[in-house]
Amino acid sequence: MYDKKLTLANGIEIPQLALGTWLIDDQTVVGAVKSALEMGYRHIDTAQAYGNERGVGEGVRASGIARSEIFVTSKVAAEHKDYRTAADGIDETLRKMGLDYLDMMIIHSPQPWKLVNQSDDRFVEGNRAAWRALEDAYRAGKLRAIGVSNFLQGDIDSLWETAEIKPMVNQVLCHISNSPLDLIEYCTGKGIVMEAYSPVAHGEALKNPAIAEMAEKYGVSVPQLCIRYDIQLGMIVLPKTANPAHMKMNAALDFAISDADMQILKNIKHIESYGDHSFFPVFGGKL
Repeated sequence: MYDKKLTLANGIEIPQLALGTWLIDDQTVVGAVKSALEMGYRHIDTAQAYGNERGVGEGVRASGIARSEIFVTSKVAAEHKDYRTAADGIDETLRKMGLDYLDMMIIHSPQPWKLVNQSDDRFVEGNRAAWRALEDAYRAGKLRAIGVSNFLQGDIDSLWETAEIKPMVNQVLCHISNSPLDLIEYCTGKGIVMEAYSPVAHGEALKNPAIAEMAEKYGVSVPQLCIRYDIQLGMIVLPKTANPAHMKMNAALDFAISDADMQILKNIKHIESYGDHSFFPVFGGKL
């Protein structure tokens, strides 16, 4: 079981491997969270937009594992671009989950979902307002850490100008064939820990012969190779599954990709489509 931790800017330790829960419904996620925690996962990631915060909270509470040992993350809905809505949403998340605090809460996207990749408006003032709500919840002890998701360099810069507490993480799409390497370098330079969602490209990596060939070289599955790749980029990684067998395999990461092979994987042809998930940003390695 991969159990290494990274340290956020405020000194809080965060497990580098997490269970992602996107697209796992509120009932199913209870068992998924319990299974993950039983096998050694200690970081669970959810969001207001996922509609499963209640189930995640139930799974955490029913696990029998001390709350202090579990790192729980949720996300402020992308549409919450004013202080009051964001603040009320944070309180509602805590109520739904039945938890006294969250280990981390992050802004899910700089733009409301319906405008992602459809508008040049980066909602600078709305994100600053939502951030103030996160800062106040952090100061009140409701949250142990705060951050952002899907923020590009310009979004980071505009938030940084007025933030009294700086973002501690930026959770972005990152996988072999679509790695925002410049953004990772930029954020890391500012002390922001990077998180990678959809490390297996929502299954598209399984269709890539070059990735499959590299996985075979190391005697691992394609998902294992993809997760290890993000780990070696220094990122927190959030593979999503409700299948205990897949959870176990995803956490078996006791191998290392050579520097030469990491360079090959960084330069694999950029993915052009995610099928039905066209809202994913295709960074193309450069921003």
